[in-house]
Amino acid sequence: MTSSSSSSQATKRLVHTHPEGLRADALMEEDVAWSLEIDGDRDGEQFDRSERAALRRVAGLSTELEDVTEVEYRQLRLERVVLVGVWTSGTVRDAENSLAELAALAETAGAMVLDGVIQRRDKPDAATYIGSGKAGELRDIVLETGADTVICDGELSPGQLIHLEDVVKVKVIDRTALILDIFAQHAKSREGKAQVALAQMQYMLPRLRGWGQSLSRQMGGGSGGLATRGPGETKIETDRRRIREKMAKMRREIADMKTGREIKRQERRRNKVPSVAIAGYTNAGKSSLLNRLTGAGVLVENALFATLDPTVRRAETPSGRLYTLADTVGFVRHLPHHLVEAFRSTMEEVGDSDLILHVVDGSHPDPEEQLASVREVIRDVGATDVPEIVVINKADAADPLVLQRLLRIEKRSIAVSARTGRGIAELLALIDDELPRPSVKIEALVPYTHGKLVARAHTEGEVISEEHTAEGTLLKARVHEELASDLSPYVPAAAL
Repeated sequence: MTSSSSSSQATKRLVHTHPEGLRADALMEEDVAWSLEIDGDRDGEQFDRSERAALRRVAGLSTELEDVTEVEYRQLRLERVVLVGVWTSGTVRDAENSLAELAALAETAGAMVLDGVIQRRDKPDAATYIGSGKAGELRDIVLETGADTVICDGELSPGQLIHLEDVVKVKVIDRTALILDIFAQHAKSREGKAQVALAQMQYMLPRLRGWGQSLSRQMGGGSGGLATRGPGETKIETDRRRIREKMAKMRREIADMKTGREIKRQERRRNKVPSVAIAGYTNAGKSSLLNRLTGAGVLVENALFATLDPTVRRAETPSGRLYTLADTVGFVRHLPHHLVEAFRSTMEEVGDSDLILHVVDGSHPDPEEQLASVREVIRDVGATDVPEIVVINKADAADPLVLQRLLRIEKRSIAVSARTGRGIAELLALIDDELPRPSVKIEALVPYTHGKLVARAHTEGEVISEEHTAEGTLLKARVHEELASDLSPYVPAAAL
């Protein structure tokens, strides 16, 4: 009772000392909130109110890496892959070259190649691509190397992908998916991105995976009733429908872009400007050659498919004739048909050109295979009737015997080096000779008041000689029929 009454008296004294409106402030003051009689015997460390309300750090819980090398490794860790190929025809060297190219593609995509194996078979296994026994051996290689991806040197069916993944227990992709990934990384223009997206959706559509019936929807409304419950449209069917809708939209957009490209081509035809297309295997040096011939400043990199977007530049022959030079997308053996279809509008630059510069890497182990692969795609886009000059690039790094063999096999060929400039002057002269020439040879005395006709002769035709006289410009040139008709009133009577 005594302690109770004393406590009551202390409370009354506090109330009288601090009126009602100041009671909360008084309780927050240190000299009032703490007293020796009440708080002096408390155990443990006492904190101010601000410290009690603050967040406290607990030492030893952070997993932040202190070593800089470990931080960089975590950020830049490359995907570790094992390559596998099926050798069905040709020699061992052909199979090894194909797998070496697959390794270069994997490194371009940002992967680290750990190992590569080839199996000799009459045809790929329908279930696991390499057979169940070899798939088990491949699983051992994956475990031994610590790989997290297997890349197959061919296009796998959806069933082969699933069954091989079930055995090796890591992600499995094929050559087509790898090339599509590289294209997606390197496409920069709006048209290039749209073409790659369309090709990716075409590839992905038959390879979608879903959970089947567990993701089904009702057939009717949510109010219930007869014939309103059932499997309905499954989630995977919904995804396929949406992909088809996106593909249709993407095709319309690409068709619109194709119209714009066709208008530009028609403008060049109307102005009678000849066109030259640079085609060739990827990493053969097409962009380097374009830069050497025109000073275009296109990206040059020692990587596969470094440039995808077509570049058109105006150039001039040694005789002064203007023409356009177009750099096209690089080709590769077994180029996925999805890409050929998606990039058809871009590859039409090759079919509509007046001359093809077919660039081949002279330092490659098998340049003849490169030539055959590119010509197969050129045939697919209907450009077999266009004249072709085989440009053997990287002559400074190639084997002289290989150069001699290629120059002997290819009748219309020339060896150059885009890096050093070797053979570039001869190539320009050859382009000048091979470009189609105007059909009409004319001599006209053009009055100075009609100088536009002289300018057209320089841009649309081939000027042989030009002399300024008192009556006007005496012009000798080869021109097209339309310009010849415009110049006919000024042809001297002696020339008729």
